[in-house]
Amino acid sequence: MAKKNRTLENAAHYVEDQWISLSDLMTGLMMIFMLIAISYMMKVESDQAKIREVAVLYNDLRNRLYEDLNKEFEKDLQNWGAEFDANLALRFKEPEVLFATGRDELNPRFKEILKNFFPRYLKIITSDKYKSSIQEIRIEGHTSSIWNGLTSSEEAYFQNMTLSQARTRSTLQFALGLNEARSDSDWIKQHVTANGLSSSKPILNSDGSENIKKSQRVEFRIITDSEAKMRKITESIE
Repeated sequence: MAKKNRTLENAAHYVEDQWISLSDLMTGLMMIFMLIAISYMMKVESDQAKIREVAVLYNDLRNRLYEDLNKEFEKDLQNWGAEFDANLALRFKEPEVLFATGRDELNPRFKEILKNFFPRYLKIITSDKYKSSIQEIRIEGHTSSIWNGLTSSEEAYFQNMTLSQARTRSTLQFALGLNEARSDSDWIKQHVTANGLSSSKPILNSDGSENIKKSQRVEFRIITDSEAKMRKITESIE
């Protein structure tokens, strides 16, 4: 009988030992999951802090660039048939000033404007204040959706794509050939691009219809490295 009791007692101790081991295991797993959760939350908080920091720097840079460029050109914009917005896009918006219909050669008036505009523009964006923060200057060519009455909308789009690309290339070539730009020619080649966008971004009237005249334009658009940093951080979170 005593032997049987000892057997039952040993069995009880075995079960108790096993239960304690299982309890320790569950506690350990909970601690691991808690550490993982805390680590993840800290990473998310760190990433959000980085995004906020880049956003503040981007807004500050954009505002300073806008103020300096707007101060430089505000008295010339109306005479040039141009406008400048807070997104750092300087837009030449009078098609009859820029090119002849269907052609990519710069009109004499547009050449005179570029001779006045581009050296002053270049001087500001390549100054020590901004140069290291500029990722790209995009010369964007835009057309209306019209080519001629004999083409489909798809054919017109690709015809205008070729035309808009040729026009931005002519604009960049002329700007790069200016005497004032030669000292910065290497920087220009690395950072200034010619982008023909055809009719992909038309200007619309208040009723939603396309404004044929305003859609035909050339834009100088600044892309800062802050935007690339923001995108990189966002992608790492996803």
